[in-house]
Amino acid sequence: MEKVAQGRKGLPQRGHAGAGRRAVVRVVFFGTPDFAVPSLRALVGEGFDVVAVVTQPDAPQGRSRSTLIPPPVKVAAEGEDLTVFQPEKPTDGAFLLRLRDLKPDIGVVVAYGHILKPELLELPRRGMVNVHPSLLPSLRGAAPVEWAIIRGHEATGVTIMQLDAGMDSGPILHQIPHHLPPDVTAGELSAHLAEVGAQALIETLAMMEQADPPPQPVPQNEERATFAPKLTRAIARIDWTKDARAISYLIRGLDPRPGAWTELDGVEIKLFNPKVNEPPFPGGAGGAPGEVLSADASLVIATGPFQDTAGGRVEILEVQPAGKARMTTDDWLRGARLKPGQRFT
Repeated sequence: MEKVAQGRKGLPQRGHAGAGRRAVVRVVFFGTPDFAVPSLRALVGEGFDVVAVVTQPDAPQGRSRSTLIPPPVKVAAEGEDLTVFQPEKPTDGAFLLRLRDLKPDIGVVVAYGHILKPELLELPRRGMVNVHPSLLPSLRGAAPVEWAIIRGHEATGVTIMQLDAGMDSGPILHQIPHHLPPDVTAGELSAHLAEVGAQALIETLAMMEQADPPPQPVPQNEERATFAPKLTRAIARIDWTKDARAISYLIRGLDPRPGAWTELDGVEIKLFNPKVNEPPFPGGAGGAPGEVLSADASLVIATGPFQDTAGGRVEILEVQPAGKARMTTDDWLRGARLKPGQRFT
């Protein structure tokens, strides 16, 4: 059975001047992490009637797993005094009945964490729309923000699409592109795209409501589809035979979580804030992939070659040793006693 937190009915509508002229649109919102919070707040702020918020159950944390941490969306929803549902599975019969009784006009899904079945997709009168942080059909899947950086994309963006039974395969209603700054991390990009996504969502719903004729969804080009699979521990391990640019992409694409990792003398360490040293190098690159080239004022590590060079190098400005907090490389080097010639693997 789902957990339900009841909110007050008859919430005052807030937002721009047009909100008062809008026919009341009843929205059911599905979302879980921080990325979804700006979209929820935008809906409330623009005067939509958010009749329910559906999110994942509270997550057990701590060594004993006895501490329950609510999802960010639940915290935000309760701050707005909205009704919250937390079904173990969104296919639960009692949950579906409760949702049907609310008679939603439209569903909004933002990083909820479950693929929704047809019986749920068809429940709102006007179906469901999704906020996805990529320019579909590029980067369908669980980790589009991270993979945009890992793969060295120069641009990404946000797509608003109609949800269907596939994985991020529904027709497109609206897109906003975004150029990737050269040193952006996944955390920074996610926070920015969350705000862009909220903007795109409100623009889309306004067009659906006010445009005559309303926007026609555009089917995705399946031949151009690429995928952003779930991140694994194996993906997060640094391969020092790759060139410095690719290693930098990986480190930034996994910052802050899960963090790109490597080993030094058999002990795991995560690396952050990379700086690519471009060839040519004075005296040649030197060093086998993973070898420490400098460990005094800075940490410089040899990498695999660029296209036409004998090797590369990357400087690391922050680290997180196993069991410790993230720190500057300067602070770590003062106690690590690292010497040139040692090797990360």
